[in-house]
Amino acid sequence: MADGAAQPIKVRSLKDSVSEGEWQARVDLAALYRLVALHGWDDMIFTHISARVPGPEHHFLINPYGWYFEEITASSLVKVDLEGKIVQETESFINPAGFTIHSAVHAAREDAHYVIHLHTEAGVGVAAQKEGLLPIGQNACLLQHQIAYHGYEGLALNPDEKVRLVADLGDKPLMLLRNHGTMAVGQTAAAAWVGMFFLERACAQQVAALSAGREGVLMAPDAAQEETRMQGGGLPFVSALAWPGALRLLDRKSPGYDA
Repeated sequence: MADGAAQPIKVRSLKDSVSEGEWQARVDLAALYRLVALHGWDDMIFTHISARVPGPEHHFLINPYGWYFEEITASSLVKVDLEGKIVQETESFINPAGFTIHSAVHAAREDAHYVIHLHTEAGVGVAAQKEGLLPIGQNACLLQHQIAYHGYEGLALNPDEKVRLVADLGDKPLMLLRNHGTMAVGQTAAAAWVGMFFLERACAQQVAALSAGREGVLMAPDAAQEETRMQGGGLPFVSALAWPGALRLLDRKSPGYDA
């Protein structure tokens, strides 16, 4: 390493000091952070991905504030309670405001073990369009009925917004936060990842298709939209199939997430 180059952040491994369930959640969550970075969907040190720690304590894992997503490891993740209070020994701290959205969803949805929230160009671009996600491509047709919408209220600092956000989310696995970004929730890291992957692809395709204007852009026929919606029931199988491949990709291009 060249003189003056930044040194990698060193963190003591927690593998032997946490439960097997917590360690697996840490590895899966670190993988999500690395995958987001690998796809260019991170926003410097901002936005967050969180995971519920197995067990009755209602503890959660989130990124140490100030770390880039490509740096996240299983041991670097910070364990907090539902109020965002750190409940482990660590030199790191978190962005409490960043946990506002996540804590609301985790508290309201028993199935929301993983929550991904992003600020990508395409995601914000579509979230700012009045019509929302349009049936322009196959990804959008698969997801349209699974997407909720939440109006922009400013930076997520107001605890009162939690009630409105979870009410808007309902039982949907995906959300477009108006003028803000995208969100995906899942009972597994695989489900949350594939949902977000499809949503971000759909948003990018919409931005590309509308770049020359709305006129002349084909919407999928109504019958095809309905057929695709019904075919989307196979997404859980796709998630389970795609996740091992995603981890193999990380092993090749971003190793060390599971340390």
